[in-house]
Amino acid sequence: MTKAVLSALIRPLVEPRLPGWVEPQWFASKEQALEMAPEAEIGWFDLNEKEPMIEIAKAATRLKWLNSIYAGLDFMPLDLLKERGVVVTNGVGINALTIAEYVVMLMLAHAKGYRDVVRAQDRKEWLLDSPGKRELAGERVLLLGLGAIGGLVKTRLEAFDMTVVPVRRSGGEGALKPGEWRQKLGEFDWVVLAVPSTEETKGMIGKIELAAMRPNAVLVNIARGDVVDQEALVEALQDKTIEGALLDVTDPEPLPEDHPLWELENAQVTMHLSGRAQSKMFQRSADRFIENLHRWEKGEPVEPQMDLDAGY
Repeated sequence: MTKAVLSALIRPLVEPRLPGWVEPQWFASKEQALEMAPEAEIGWFDLNEKEPMIEIAKAATRLKWLNSIYAGLDFMPLDLLKERGVVVTNGVGINALTIAEYVVMLMLAHAKGYRDVVRAQDRKEWLLDSPGKRELAGERVLLLGLGAIGGLVKTRLEAFDMTVVPVRRSGGEGALKPGEWRQKLGEFDWVVLAVPSTEETKGMIGKIELAAMRPNAVLVNIARGDVVDQEALVEALQDKTIEGALLDVTDPEPLPEDHPLWELENAQVTMHLSGRAQSKMFQRSADRFIENLHRWEKGEPVEPQMDLDAGY
């Protein structure tokens, strides 16, 4: 029997489908997880807070496979997990569909001034003209990150007759290589960030990049808050050197109540809700986990596996 320590949150979706060779233990608190962790060979240690997850992973000295619903696990002790030979599967792609839909919503809401429409309705005011007149069709998008989320963003924006130019290591037709996009920033109306948070991507959009953008450019960040120099972004928005920023992620999170981003009319902050704007996350995660259990039993690779050196 293989001991698996799993969150009670996913118990109803997983327990009836577990194969007989798995001996499950279910935890409902950090304390229970820490008590069970040293015996775990398979672990699903997801909690709402990061620090307890780190502590539990460190305590799981027999762990062979760590699974998580989270796509971004860069906060976990990846060096230690690598040293112990732990295979890590994350939640990449689980929320890709809803995040891609969120990008479209944010862009349309900005282009049409929809926030002002909602405010007018709250005031019971009949507007005689649209507060936003921008059309997505025909505009150019620089897409940084062509993973599970970026791929879905690309197809959805192309359906609006936008030209989407992704950045990928191999380049290729219609794409830019990592060393090419900065000098071409002035060619794009929208810059969409869908990259993982790594040492390479942290602060990739800073004062120089913001200064290179068009005056009508809009920055859309559904990646991580730390891929943008937030102080430089606030300055660019205050000076109106770019048109706007649509931020599902910030640095830090939650954003402090006194942060200037809350007050800027050309910024939208959506509290990292893009991945939560759906009801199928746990079901999709459970389905993937059960499928991976069958792979594990057969000695086949479980998916999607994190590159513990790259951090994603």
